[in-house]
Amino acid sequence: MECQKEKNLQDCTCTYPGCPNKGICCDCIREHRERGEIPGCLFPPEIEKTYDRSIKAFVNAHKELID
Repeated sequence: MECQKEKNLQDCTCTYPGCPNKGICCDCIREHRERGEIPGCLFPPEIEKTYDRSIKAFVNAHKELID
């Protein structure tokens, strides 16, 4: 499957300015998984901007969905 980087960039919510994986979702997911993190696109915008990609931050951001 060929990467659809240009199409992915239209929906990419990553605000990290130096991100080399912006629009390359498979590389983004792989890198964050290797670090024990979750990609920024799965966080609400206000949390994504903190660059805290930890699982704990993800759970806290979505806690109201669990309760």
